[in-house]
Amino acid sequence: MNRPRALSIAGSDPSGGAGIQADLVTMAAFRVFGCSAVTSITVQNSLGVRRRFDLPAELVTDQIDAVMEDLGAGAVKTGMLPGSGIVAAIADAVDRHGIVNLVVDPVLRSSSGTLLVADDVLPAIRELLLQRSALVTPNLAEAAALTGRDVGTVEEMEEAARTLRDLGARCVLVKGGHLDGPPVDVFHDGDRVRRLAGERIPGDARRGTGCSLSAAIAAGLALGWTLATSVERARRYLREAIRSSVPLGGGSEFLDYFVGVDRDGEGDQS
Repeated sequence: MNRPRALSIAGSDPSGGAGIQADLVTMAAFRVFGCSAVTSITVQNSLGVRRRFDLPAELVTDQIDAVMEDLGAGAVKTGMLPGSGIVAAIADAVDRHGIVNLVVDPVLRSSSGTLLVADDVLPAIRELLLQRSALVTPNLAEAAALTGRDVGTVEEMEEAARTLRDLGARCVLVKGGHLDGPPVDVFHDGDRVRRLAGERIPGDARRGTGCSLSAAIAAGLALGWTLATSVERARRYLREAIRSSVPLGGGSEFLDYFVGVDRDGEGDQS
């Protein structure tokens, strides 16, 4: 069987609720074989991030090369990129390996608010990764940081999506989970801007939502789905994972990554 493969380039979370671990289990839920290149080893759990150790850029490059030269990947996603050297290494690897389906999740902070990247990362993402991405998936704070303007309303999300397109991103999904009122995502598919209505699900704070969403989109691309279909089914998967989230530790709840995946558009969530 030629199992579809996807590659996650992100930080490691030993508790399994975010980062590489969340990406891999999400990809597995989509029946996609997940590979990984670790950028940073974090010490964290549901209560927060305690410390981290960032890997050298050349070691990140070596991990990417090892995967791409042997297994290959139908899609690649990035998460926590702690320094500009790692961003540059990824941009170089994208070019050398001809990676087309690159999903960039421009992670700045953990769910608990800990800053995870150096000051030079955002300019590097703006200059090196946006133009190479199939999709960039910022939340409100990340969209504001990337565009240099306030992003707190749906109208401002739409303007941010247009600006990120102008900066080189092929497509943009601005996530509105932190909006006041009902959550709305804004999707710029390269031609037009659309508002994607969401649902505010009651419960405590959840970890790894951005990681899981971008990993699910990458999994869909690895399966050969269109970007629009990948976004739609990833959002549906995440909604059910949030709805079924569980308090495994003493802090934020963990997503239920084992909910069923909608693979045929019929909404199978068994």
